[in-house]
Amino acid sequence: MRRTLVASLACGLAGLLLAGCGLGDVVVPDAPVPGTTLPANFPAPVYAPDANPPTAAAFALGRSLFYDARLSRDGSVSCGSCHQQFVAFANADHRLSHGVANRLGTRNAPALQNLRWKAEFFWDGGPKNLETLPLAPLTNPLEMDETLPRVLARLNADAHYPQRFAAVYGAGPIDAYQFLRALAQYTAALTSANSRYDQVVRGEAGAVLTAGEGRGRVLVAQKCAGCHATDLFTDETYRNNGLSATFEADSGRAHITGRTTDVGRFKVPSLRNVALTPPYMHDGRFATLAQVLAHYDHGVMASPTLDAALRPTGGPLGIPLTTTEQADIIAFLHTLTDDSFIHDARLAAQP
Repeated sequence: MRRTLVASLACGLAGLLLAGCGLGDVVVPDAPVPGTTLPANFPAPVYAPDANPPTAAAFALGRSLFYDARLSRDGSVSCGSCHQQFVAFANADHRLSHGVANRLGTRNAPALQNLRWKAEFFWDGGPKNLETLPLAPLTNPLEMDETLPRVLARLNADAHYPQRFAAVYGAGPIDAYQFLRALAQYTAALTSANSRYDQVVRGEAGAVLTAGEGRGRVLVAQKCAGCHATDLFTDETYRNNGLSATFEADSGRAHITGRTTDVGRFKVPSLRNVALTPPYMHDGRFATLAQVLAHYDHGVMASPTLDAALRPTGGPLGIPLTTTEQADIIAFLHTLTDDSFIHDARLAAQP
């Protein structure tokens, strides 16, 4: 039987409500944890559920940490500040991420979704594990600007976190392993697989694509699936898609590997929920999907590492797209919006 907070919290209400204890989180014993059912149309996950077996208490603990601004140096920024549920856990309207003291980051905050299927994270693939992923924003001076020892000291001094951690991990001080595992319980649960597209793939009654959406689906398969592959709509590779001729401002993957062959290469983002997540590209330069497709049609710039798919032999750079084709593609991309994901109350900050 799953462990719950009822055994260790004396606040009452049968262990279901922590609001009266000052934390404002809800834990339902043995309630299903979001994201633990693996979609049949997805490949095998990298971070399988048995790597960190989900429980209701651990998930609720991770959710509290995700939305707790006390993880930042000045108590102003939480993970949820830059990763907002209503836009698929991206950052609405901000071209670059915003950190403590309103400091500007150097890249657009990516959407957090289907993280179980990723072996590397961020635009450059720096972090290699879902559990250690939070250390990068936590310690980045432009983001949360904090240290792990100070965060752990703050959690251990809190009136309620030690009891909640003890209920999941056993008695003793909160340590880095517990902290990172708890956060991963929440981030691993951010599974988006119930868009209208998915409903069509599953053959659900009443789920259909319009004529334009169907044409867009075919075009994406023909012209985009080389990078936006499988039903995850990304192959998780790093590509130079012609945004610059020099990449002096941001070298992309080369920032991690040091290889000149990686200059200008960035992680291929998923197209899931893409209609919700402007602005686009690693630097947020495009405000609309129409601008993105216009770039691929006639804005691609040549450079030594430009992806081969964008420099066809004997043709112009990019992917030629008529106005009608662009409209059809955008229509299809809207079918990848997962309303149940962005409205799932279990993923939201608790009152």
